[in-house]
Amino acid sequence: MKILLSLGILMGMEVSAQSLQKATFGAGCFWCVEAVFQELKGVENVISGYAGGKISEATYQHVSRGNTGHAEVVQISYDPDIIGYEKLLEVFWKTHDPTTKNKQGNDIGKQYRSVIFYHTQTQYKEAQRYKNLLNERNTFSAPVITEIVPFQAFYEAEQRHQDFYTLNPNQPYCRTIIEPKLEKFRKIFPLEIRKSP
Repeated sequence: MKILLSLGILMGMEVSAQSLQKATFGAGCFWCVEAVFQELKGVENVISGYAGGKISEATYQHVSRGNTGHAEVVQISYDPDIIGYEKLLEVFWKTHDPTTKNKQGNDIGKQYRSVIFYHTQTQYKEAQRYKNLLNERNTFSAPVITEIVPFQAFYEAEQRHQDFYTLNPNQPYCRTIIEPKLEKFRKIFPLEIRKSP
């Protein structure tokens, strides 16, 4: 959440913005992905937005039509001294279905594709190695088809899409789609969550 950096400073846990690294993932609706990564220790900020498209100035109105090439993504600022990129990848792959093309649950379209936008060559190598390992071990019932592509630009989503689950926990989508995903995440990663839910 955007308030986490200033909150950390107030609590005496000063975090330098320069020491943070970025990760950008698309795994279906960004409301779901944002809610999961906001609970991780070491994650200082999660912003919902759009990446990977053909036009600049992406907006929900344009992206939701599915013809701009953008994916709904989250951009994560994290402290590598607390959580590594490999752990972020593990959470990413274990909290969505990376075997379906342009689809997550009832959300269908290129904007909902499984995609990693790498910021460095190290991120590329880690993501590719992890994906290859998942496929070699037949971790899923079908091959992982997650795209691994270079990061180019990120467009922050409209304010109404930020912190969506936190601000709207009783909204039907949150209760029927996001809550079960969070429950599964908390069971798999009990030691990595920021606080008890």
